Amino acid sequence: MRRFPLLRAAAFAASLLAAPVAAQQQDARADGKTFGESLRDDAQRAAQTQPDAADLPNYDRNAVRGLEALNDDPDRIESNAATAATSHQGYQAMRDSIANRARFDSAEIEDVIARSLAINETPLDYTSGMTVTGSQGACVPLPPGSASAGTYTATCNSGTRIKQSAAQCTVPLIASVTQRQQWHYLCNDTGASFGLPWCSSFDGGSCRITGYRPGPCLQWYGSGSGHFCSEPGDPIAEISCDAPDPRHTPYAVTTDRTVDTASDESQCLGLSDNSDCTLDTEICTDSSPETRIINGVSVTRSCWEWQRSYTCTSREAASDCSDIESQGTCRFLREECLTDETPCETWERIYECPLPAGATETTQYVCDGDVYCIDGSCETIERTANDEFKDAVTALHAMDEARGAFDPDTLTLFRGTRNTCSSKVFGVLNCCKGKGFPLIPGISLLVALGCDREEVLLHERDAQGLCAYVGTYCSDKFLGVCLTKRKAYCCFESKLARILQEQGRRQLPKPWDKPKEEQCEGFTLDEFAQLDLSQMDFSEVYAEFTEAARLPDELETSILIQQKIEDYYARSGQ
Repeated sequence: MRRFPLLRAAAFAASLLAAPVAAQQQDARADGKTFGESLRDDAQRAAQTQPDAADLPNYDRNAVRGLEALNDDPDRIESNAATAATSHQGYQAMRDSIANRARFDSAEIEDVIARSLAINETPLDYTSGMTVTGSQGACVPLPPGSASAGTYTATCNSGTRIKQSAAQCTVPLIASVTQRQQWHYLCNDTGASFGLPWCSSFDGGSCRITGYRPGPCLQWYGSGSGHFCSEPGDPIAEISCDAPDPRHTPYAVTTDRTVDTASDESQCLGLSDNSDCTLDTEICTDSSPETRIINGVSVTRSCWEWQRSYTCTSREAASDCSDIESQGTCRFLREECLTDETPCETWERIYECPLPAGATETTQYVCDGDVYCIDGSCETIERTANDEFKDAVTALHAMDEARGAFDPDTLTLFRGTRNTCSSKVFGVLNCCKGKGFPLIPGISLLVALGCDREEVLLHERDAQGLCAYVGTYCSDKFLGVCLTKRKAYCCFESKLARILQEQGRRQLPKPWDKPKEEQCEGFTLDEFAQLDLSQMDFSEVYAEFTEAARLPDELETSILIQQKIEDYYARSGQ
């Protein structure tokens, strides 16, 4: 009977709660109606008015026209997209990622998994053990693996080669003497009263005025010492003609000699007219005697012949990459321009090549059925390879080196030293050969060939695996073509420090600076703390650590165990 009062109380409470909700709903309807009425006039006015593009937000009439044009010609969509993609940042990032991703040749992958494939073909050859008696079983040699002694960076050049050549020519001085007769006449412009022709009568011929003399006096004044000419006549002009004038009688006929000298440039025209040839020197090669008789006339000159020396350049396509490409083991990484010219004239091609394997390769074995027995109870020894020991040793050694490689002045670790070496582009002498190339015995030989002692020391340190290759820059160029390049390296005190720098910079990331500016700075304490040594590949130094530890030979150990088992059964008569 108590249930019904409780239900009534609940219903009453619900009605109290529903009352405010209904009121709120009525208020919302009223607000919505008022808001709709306020917009009704605007909506009617907008419906009756011609639309204006200026009233539409973010409306671009040109963009709409462009879309309309694409609608008429859909094929343009693909071409416009291809044009826009070349300058789109996202598209470029995607293309760069595809171009720079790691690529592996199928032959390399097969070399890596060759051992696994060989074991997969005949697994029983490597897993068949021996009986409990120990009378069977042996350590089976594993197929050769794909392990390498490491890699080195090899470079070569391609592009344009500047070929320079020297040329000489002679320029003799040619002297000639010309003899000609001259007819000389007198004339004036005061008339023929003086018995002289008018000077104007010689105009237009091969005549010219060569001098003047005083003319006759027209009026004298005074007498004795005071006698002077008060009205002089026009001066008498001297006329010289190359040919006789039949109208007049010359007062003199003479023979004139003219000396002309000219340099004979005919032998040097091919060089002087060549824009690729530059005049270096011009020296006199014939100056004695200075005075010579030419057609009976003495001619004096300080030099009679010169020799000119030119340097001529020519361009030709060249490449010295055939040696690297013919090896077939080097992997092309990238191509870099050695100069800042556009278009680029000289390129450096960069390859990654494997270091030559050692003279002897240690054979690895799997011993699959070793048995150890005590008091008649025999157990099979489970052999599990442990590859963590070498990583632990390497990491501990890295921490030990970090303690000694700390620079208190700069508060950095594993700081290197900058070293550079030079080589002629397309030249014979190369002072930059290091890792991957045999050391030439004797520093004096390379120095005699033109290399610096510092370059020879860099050659030796790089061959020992102590130097990291930073890059190459052009140190001497001509007409936009690189003639001499320099390679920049960062060298360290140990091979481990070099590996930490190379792989640590990739982790941070902290790429090398430009080859011309890199100073081989070390890691700050914060940067070194961010490095994950477990993700680094120290295989290049594993052999050094294992050799130093002098670990026992596994095959020799298994043979000793086998021998002890056989001795035990021999003693027990079983």
